[in-house]
Amino acid sequence: MELALTGNENGWWIVSHESKIWLPNGELPLGFAASFALQGQQARQIGEWEGVPVWLICQPMPKEMGSVRQLLDLERGLFQLAGRGVQLADFYRSHKFCGYCGHEMVLSRTESACLCNHCRERYYPQIAPCVIVAIRRDDEILLAQHVRHRGGIHTVLAGFVEVGETLEQAVAREVMEESNIAITNLRYVTSQPWPFPHSLMMAFMADYQGGELRHDPKELLNAGWYRHDRLPLLPPPGTVARRLIEDTVALCRAE
Repeated sequence: MELALTGNENGWWIVSHESKIWLPNGELPLGFAASFALQGQQARQIGEWEGVPVWLICQPMPKEMGSVRQLLDLERGLFQLAGRGVQLADFYRSHKFCGYCGHEMVLSRTESACLCNHCRERYYPQIAPCVIVAIRRDDEILLAQHVRHRGGIHTVLAGFVEVGETLEQAVAREVMEESNIAITNLRYVTSQPWPFPHSLMMAFMADYQGGELRHDPKELLNAGWYRHDRLPLLPPPGTVARRLIEDTVALCRAE
């Protein structure tokens, strides 16, 4: 439920617009609304972090709007709440009018949804399921440099789940499309909400089964097998990709 801030509200402040988040002095704001001149703004509580409310305000700020990627060093739960706020702000902005009848939408008072009072349609935030997999071959791990990555970072393979696919089928298809290899011994590891823009990453580990490595140039700049003790530049800590790589390295060293 939205409320007009009096200035006395305390908490973490997620001020977001067009996938950007307000980061005064490069940090997620924490304190009273009046300390950040937020009184009078419309806000809604979207969660709590260690007993402190987390508030969402859907509007741009004149400066210091940045990317939620800048908050990767935050504790995992707080980073996820920041990501939730950015995704909800984008959802509310893109659902001002009903896609069926064109009438204006209203925000639900009880859940994260938009409602149409004309045709009674109800909309929820859309989440894009993605798979990500670390592939091991003896004491090596398959790493690739994606065309969209900067700075020479090498990571594991990933991709979106297509309509009608299981997660296992999606992993096998993505790996074959991007690297031309087959995998075996696929096992689930963990998941991570990933607000770029609205994904849920489901992480797996697998073993190499066969095939000659040949990367897809439309997706990857390069791909190769790397010994666990001779790795290139990796994704930052806090990402599920980094965890997969570290877990695979630990397996290699243990055998």
